[in-house]
Amino acid sequence: MTVLVTGGAGYIGSHMVWELLDAGESVVVLDRLSTGFEWAVAPEAKLVVGDVADRDLVGRIIRDNKVDAIIHFAGSIVVPESVADPLGYYENNTCKTRTLIETAVREGVPHFIFSSTAAVYGGAGLEPVREDARLAPESPYGLSKLMSEWMLRDAALAHDIRYTALRYFNVAGADPKGRTGQSTPGATHLIKVACETALGKRPFMQVFGKDYPTPDGTCMRDYIHVSDLAAAHRLALQRLRAGGESLVANCGYSHGYSVLEVIDSVRRAFGHDFDVRMGDRRPGDAAAVVANSELARKELGWTPQRDDLDLIVNDALAWERILTTKNSVRT
Repeated sequence: MTVLVTGGAGYIGSHMVWELLDAGESVVVLDRLSTGFEWAVAPEAKLVVGDVADRDLVGRIIRDNKVDAIIHFAGSIVVPESVADPLGYYENNTCKTRTLIETAVREGVPHFIFSSTAAVYGGAGLEPVREDARLAPESPYGLSKLMSEWMLRDAALAHDIRYTALRYFNVAGADPKGRTGQSTPGATHLIKVACETALGKRPFMQVFGKDYPTPDGTCMRDYIHVSDLAAAHRLALQRLRAGGESLVANCGYSHGYSVLEVIDSVRRAFGHDFDVRMGDRRPGDAAAVVANSELARKELGWTPQRDDLDLIVNDALAWERILTTKNSVRT
């Protein structure tokens, strides 16, 4: 059987492809390459360039490759952008996910793993948030993902499909073997931005808000290494194939770091200071979001291996240096 990874040429998706291949799985990737890269897809995987909302294409991929599971990463992920373009986010994240679920049901795919987000909780406070916490997205991005979770829930009640929705907290780092990493130009992820600034790819970086109700006034997030996240997906797939019921679970480390703490970690890794400027808050940013990940650990048997901010930052910085070399070779 084969696993279909949508968005497999992107940041998290490309790590997932390597994780599956390392585990001996057969993998086909569907990506329209709007933000992903053909070179980021492992050569052992089959790449199809196209859109998840193309019913005929997705149906052929499922039938031709005997797909028994879909891991769905394709979508838009920038919170401020979703505030400025809500309809675009509902189209790309919600409507297209609905079409993909419909195609999976029509083609008899029994297992579906969905890339959700901690943004479904909104501002959750300093205490680790559980899956049964109040769902109050503060951005169209968060709401677009929550609506997709609801569609999966209802589809699983009506059809022969079981799912796992993993609510990510802040994904960072890169493949420890240097095979892939966050490569999107103009990315907004804090650790990516800080590493680019340290290496001179950006003249300076901004901290958005210094008056939040947190210990140092800057936003706090739970940073999870992308390799640990990919491992959680692989374990979720194993659980579904073994007959596990549908599940919604957090993926994080259950402790947070502030923006300033992350910047200090990048300074340590780089060995020099760089230009950091204080700015105003951005719309849609919550003060603090930290995971309670007990459910994922219990149900998936998930034991994170890279739960260390300095390790995450060092992997991200190492990838940023590799990416510099890759880009210089292309130009």
